[in-house]
Parts: sequence; structure tokens; C-alpha cells
Amino acid sequence: MAKTIVVKQIGSPIRRPAVQRQTLVGLGLNKMHKTRELEDTPAIRGMVAKIPHLVEIIEERE
Repeated sequence: MAKTIVVKQIGSPIRRPAVQRQTLVGLGLNKMHKTRELEDTPAIRGMVAKIPHLVEIIEERE
């Protein structure tokens, strides 16, 4: 079974660069306080690291 992380959007994409908005969409987030359970891969971790002011990891599951 793959490890997963639960990511929550905590910031608004309004007045943010288009690249940051596209990163949110790539993570499947588009509304404040929405959460997604995503596979824990280096690509996903890198996307979260690019926008730490907009998202937070709230849980890591085995």
C-alpha cells in the first residue's frame, strides 16, 4: 500500500502568480480549506514545497 499525505489549502490564489495558481490546480485544490489525499511522491512533495504559504500537510498516512 502506498504512503499518502493529506494536503489542505490555507491560502487564496487571488493576486498570486499564474504558476502558483496552476500548482494548486495540479494538486487538485481550488477552494479555501479544501483537502485532498494524494500519493506521497517526490513530485507531489515538490509541488507542496513550491507553495508553502498556500497549502499545508495536515496528515501523513502509511
